[in-house]
Amino acid sequence: MLIKIIIALLLLFILVNLFRAGLAMLRQQDSTVPMSHFLGKRVLYSAIALALILVAIAAGLITPNPRPY
Repeated sequence: MLIKIIIALLLLFILVNLFRAGLAMLRQQDSTVPMSHFLGKRVLYSAIALALILVAIAAGLITPNPRPY
């Protein structure tokens, strides 16, 4: 159950960084933090979430649907 909470929090951080990047894009050009900073964090969190899901499936902590259709 803890692994699912961690994955949900990572997905929440991904969405937060997506919206922060959108706000940085709409701001003026003289902002202190560029949009690529937030997009880079978003990619990092996505890679961590994907790796965590794959490790959890391999360890048997998460069981995927046997037939999703």
